[in-house]
Amino acid sequence: MRFVSFEHDENTTLGIREGDYVRVVGHETLESLLARGVDLDEYAKTNAGEERVAADGLKLLPPLQRPPKIICVGLNYADHTKESKYEQPDYPTLFLRVHTSLIAHEQPMVRPRVSDSLGLDFEGEVAVVLGKGGRHISKDDALSHVAGYSVFNDGSVREYQFKTPQWTVGKNFDGTGAFGPDLVTADELPPGAKGLRLETRLNGEVVQSASTDDMIFDVASVISIVSEAITLEPGDVIVSGTPSGIGWARAPRLLMKAGDVCEVTVEQIGTLRNVVTDEAAA
Repeated sequence: MRFVSFEHDENTTLGIREGDYVRVVGHETLESLLARGVDLDEYAKTNAGEERVAADGLKLLPPLQRPPKIICVGLNYADHTKESKYEQPDYPTLFLRVHTSLIAHEQPMVRPRVSDSLGLDFEGEVAVVLGKGGRHISKDDALSHVAGYSVFNDGSVREYQFKTPQWTVGKNFDGTGAFGPDLVTADELPPGAKGLRLETRLNGEVVQSASTDDMIFDVASVISIVSEAITLEPGDVIVSGTPSGIGWARAPRLLMKAGDVCEVTVEQIGTLRNVVTDEAAA
């Protein structure tokens, strides 16, 4: 099942995608439903009404607007690690995003105005949304904690990412974390979203292409490893890493500028599209 969060009649609304239409389910958010332990498929079947709206032209929201945590995995594809000139770590490289950085499908991805030469880069990724939390989750049980999957573009402000050994600031500028368009429930996809083609296109040109099989730490491993230290919660989002092809590693560098169109497609999940815009002057 494909869940869509959008604005309708001036309300945050939850729907299920049915081809060219979205059937209205209600006004409770996905994060609220997951926090209450609701089975999403059963909830949709029980609450979906007769009202349908055309999918084209909807003002979409990120599938979850205020997830409890957004945990990102860096250096999770060997070719990306190589192009980044890091040594491949034997433990996941983890950093956090904040919800204020999130934007939806077809919302502008914002190139900040703090530097004329700022490097806003693309990173296509699979987003994993947890339906159950916990601590010390075994790898064998980890996928039972997944509610569904979405698409993410981890827009990275490289000049700020590399100011210090910690990447936090460069990964959290407002308007740089594109997320959506749909949350696809786990039962619709291969376990752990394995074997899916991930592709990023900039102005129609393919700049990243890989299989999710190429992840060094697969979804189950990441959930299990993170839960050794951190209590995971329903609604947490794990952004699982990007493959090679980033603009910063190219010669010459290929960085996003105003007017560029960046699209991230993950097979069986969907396409996330955003147009880049410059941040307005103060």
